[in-house]
Amino acid sequence: MRLRADTFTALIALGISAFILLQGRELGLGRPNDPGSGFILFWTGIIMTGLSAVLLVQSLRARAEDSSGLGDAFAGLRWGKVLYVMALMLLYAAVVEYSGFILSTAVLLLVLFKTVEPQSWRVAILGSALTTLGAWAVFVAWLGTQLPVGILFLPDRARTMDVFNSLWLGLGVAMQPMNLLFCFAGVFIGTLIGVLPGIGPVAAMSLLLPITFNITPEAAIIMLSGIYYGSMYGGSTTAILVNIPGEAASVVTCLDGYQMARQGRAGPALGMAAIGSFIAGTLAVVGLMLLAPTLARVAVKFGPAEYFSLMVLGLTILVWLSQGSIIKALIMACLGVVLGLVGIDSITAMPRLTFDQMQLIDGLGLVPIVMGLFGIAEILNNLEQRLDREVFQANVKGLMPSRDDWKRSAGPIARGSVMGFFLGILPGGGAVISSFLSYAMEKRLSKTPERFGKGAIEGVAGPETANNAAAGAGFIPLLTLGIPPNVVMALLLGAFIVHGVQPGPLMMTQNPQLFWGVVASMYIGNAMLLVLNMPLIGLWVQLLKVPYKILFPMILLFCVIGAYSVSNQVFDVYLMLGFGVLGWLMKKFGFEPAPLVLAFVLGPMLENNLRKSMILSQGDFMMFLERPISAVCLACAVLLLVSPLLPIFNKQRKQLATEES
Repeated sequence: MRLRADTFTALIALGISAFILLQGRELGLGRPNDPGSGFILFWTGIIMTGLSAVLLVQSLRARAEDSSGLGDAFAGLRWGKVLYVMALMLLYAAVVEYSGFILSTAVLLLVLFKTVEPQSWRVAILGSALTTLGAWAVFVAWLGTQLPVGILFLPDRARTMDVFNSLWLGLGVAMQPMNLLFCFAGVFIGTLIGVLPGIGPVAAMSLLLPITFNITPEAAIIMLSGIYYGSMYGGSTTAILVNIPGEAASVVTCLDGYQMARQGRAGPALGMAAIGSFIAGTLAVVGLMLLAPTLARVAVKFGPAEYFSLMVLGLTILVWLSQGSIIKALIMACLGVVLGLVGIDSITAMPRLTFDQMQLIDGLGLVPIVMGLFGIAEILNNLEQRLDREVFQANVKGLMPSRDDWKRSAGPIARGSVMGFFLGILPGGGAVISSFLSYAMEKRLSKTPERFGKGAIEGVAGPETANNAAAGAGFIPLLTLGIPPNVVMALLLGAFIVHGVQPGPLMMTQNPQLFWGVVASMYIGNAMLLVLNMPLIGLWVQLLKVPYKILFPMILLFCVIGAYSVSNQVFDVYLMLGFGVLGWLMKKFGFEPAPLVLAFVLGPMLENNLRKSMILSQGDFMMFLERPISAVCLACAVLLLVSPLLPIFNKQRKQLATEES
């Protein structure tokens, strides 16, 4: 009888779980009111053991599943419209204090009347105006409710002026010649990475992180940020001209972009992708500028319990969106937490999982791990495949879209910006899911859905707008809460820490130049990208013709140099190669690296906040349920973990995960 892959991986996971459990016992569990160094290791081992056992039982009892179930009652639910309405409401809540109740409510109702269940302009305008004024009259004049009147009418404009003064400070930082140079370098490299399939922003940022050690934190973060949002621009070029997405977020752009190129309309497709990306990227920075101060003020009130529960929710969302088995994703997350705890215990100063090796005293390095899992593993995977790139042979001209193109694309750009922005804030959301949901929503709202997949410009404008808005919005939880919503932001968090800066609610007061310098540089970077992408399309097309057999040796060399230069130790090179092989094997057996990396970054913070909470509560676990924010986060995490038991939710999860992969 041949051993099944899931059975094999389940047995391996059981062995690792047992090892972690024993290590936790050796380090000491402590008491509930004073957890020891092995407390979280022991309980993580217990959880991994249970999950591995479930995976083993599932593999041994594998059989065809019955497609009917409780979830059939939810068949036909229009998720696109639900998410669209929720995104509009979240945007409304974010801006109502600044723009005022009357203006915000009127615009919200007008958009809802015209887009969700389309009405005529007369009905939409009349309905939104009467409803808004009626609500204002009832709540303000009759009931005496205090509703926001908007910052333009408030006698105290100090908060508004603070934002603009801070942005002016940031522009002063971003406009320094050195920072401008690194901003240009970042967006240029990001565009190049987006154009070349098989590299990705995570591997590129990992490669370049060591060279930022000798420059200022402002220049380093500005460049690394530019690589990330710049890669969103470049991915559309290959999707349209070659039908190969340079970035996962540009997969859906292939559907209509390549068909437009074959119809001789590559120019308008590329132009709309670039302009839509610029609009979305700029709007995302505006949202970051307006939301970040408010969110930071709220985050200051967070205690250890809230941070612990928020991190648990973030990991759970990422696991829920993972492709395939949630059990496997949870195992990867647990393994990531354990790897993050290697080194000296920050509370007891006791070495953990170091095995008397001096190289492990300071823990495992983020750069070698990420370069291995995403860089080396991707190279090994690509060596097994053959990518046939057929660049469409046509003169790319007429980059500016026509009036009809603009008419068709205005709605998708607006909706994609809103949806992408709010999905980008959520942990695990990101650019990939935003682009797919935007495409699905535009196809659903279109009066001629049969055009999609045959060269509809809406199928380019919406997804490209959404993925760029999501890329910009991902900075909000990182800069204000210190919690990365995706793997790229986790790597950026590592860059902050390397430069001695801790992102979070105090960053705006302790490092205002860095915070606002990064925000201002994103305005400049988006303008640079718009200028870069239009005239350099011919250059990118030529680069696409470089064979991968020439590229991968250079990438390998950069990986080795980058890993070694972090601490000038060959040990890090071995570590990178080891995780490269591990990442390659993980793909073979259906395990994803993203939950492992994010858990590796969050692991130490998660443990510290858990232990602090237990000490403050004298060992009372009810503290996590008695505090409202913590209780809500944990409840959402539990709901996500049990949702696969309902067939309809499991089907939606697998669909999103498959699209993301």
